[in-house]
Amino acid sequence: MGRGANFKHNPFVRSDSICWITGEQPVCQSWLNWSAALQQYLNQRLLLGLFSFESHFACYQPGDFYRRHYDAFRGGSNRVLSLVAYLNPGWSTDDAGELVLYSDDQDHVGTRVVPLLGTVVVFLSEAFPHEVLAASRERWSIAGWYRRNASTAQQIDPPR
Repeated sequence: MGRGANFKHNPFVRSDSICWITGEQPVCQSWLNWSAALQQYLNQRLLLGLFSFESHFACYQPGDFYRRHYDAFRGGSNRVLSLVAYLNPGWSTDDAGELVLYSDDQDHVGTRVVPLLGTVVVFLSEAFPHEVLAASRERWSIAGWYRRNASTAQQIDPPR
């Protein structure tokens, strides 16, 4: 979790492996082009002021998880929208590994999303706590975040 010097690995919170998408490979550049087109569409239709996008591949081995969390802290971050795309053909509910989106901090049930190939989930980063439940087989996804420009005279954000 975190970026640069603030990066910390906490296996109690999450146990997946990630690889940031830079666009160096053609398939990754295609993903970034698609997400840029979606960003433009969202900005034109919803006037969100989305400034940039960052994303990574996530691989969850059987038993891996990501405990309940927010992708942004209310009022303190520049992540606006979270996006998850699933890359798992032939996934069934017996495989587990669902994304659970909660309506608030008191929600104990949440909405479960099966990580089936082609499923895309978009939600407000500050508004919805969520978690990834352990799966019984290897699970692949792309997680990404649309950000707003939070640069100040003292700090460039998003970092370059």
